[in-house]
Amino acid sequence: MNTITVNAYAKINLGLDVIRKRPDGYHDVCMIMQSLDLHDIITISRIPSTGIKIRTNLSYLPNDQGNLVYRAAALFLEAARIKDGLNITLEKNIPVAAGLAGGSSDAAATLKGLNELYQTGLSTEELKGLGVKIGADVPYCVQLGTALSEGIGEVLTPLPAIPECTVLLVKPDISVSTKYVYENLRLTGTVTHPDIAGMRHALEQNDLSSLAKTMDNLLQTVTVKDYPIITDIKRKMLELGALTSLMSGSGPTVFGIYKNVELAKKAFNYFKRHKHYGKQVFLTKPYYPER
Repeated sequence: MNTITVNAYAKINLGLDVIRKRPDGYHDVCMIMQSLDLHDIITISRIPSTGIKIRTNLSYLPNDQGNLVYRAAALFLEAARIKDGLNITLEKNIPVAAGLAGGSSDAAATLKGLNELYQTGLSTEELKGLGVKIGADVPYCVQLGTALSEGIGEVLTPLPAIPECTVLLVKPDISVSTKYVYENLRLTGTVTHPDIAGMRHALEQNDLSSLAKTMDNLLQTVTVKDYPIITDIKRKMLELGALTSLMSGSGPTVFGIYKNVELAKKAFNYFKRHKHYGKQVFLTKPYYPER
């Protein structure tokens, strides 16, 4: 085998709590992660010359160490002591800098693809160990599915899968700095933390309605103050029949969970027509890796 094509799946945070700021400057988090069927496509080919060459369908993406695909490929080749060169084509479908872990997922898929391409036999845990050297979300993107994420995001516990539903994504035309959001998060005694335990219980009961009622993201407390468009999108999704609507990660993408696919399609068409909310609108569903 000289070429392999792999998918890199987007994620949303069904719940996101921040526990404390650590002495090293990172934050301990407690999150419930969910992968989506929306995905990038990565094609990797072995070449006789040395070096890693990356092409993408977006002209503004870097094709060097600034791209997590490049970093993942270089890390894998070094760890596996492989001298080959690589041609990698990245077809981006996941919005960039959107709170959907697109870059982390690309890196994870690259590690998994290279493991299969070279038949190196690394376990999922070994791939996660490589992934955490690239970013805290990469181990989850190796694992996928529904999972509790703790520590800085690298401590993962599989959870029962989210019940089948439709997910609407709207990315407003703004940029949100993750660093800014965390720097301005105030973890005082008055903060109401998301009910992660309640979300876990709802998943264990396969109860989508109860899950929707408990879902929350602590980082919204920072982001919506500066970007009221996020609140506007959430409100409109609820008006259009979503069980709940939430910002993913540090934003700015907002997602709505729909039990009724026809309502989801109507909401999708509404946001496609009303572009002042954001030009990037997607209708997708949870991705279940075990199915």
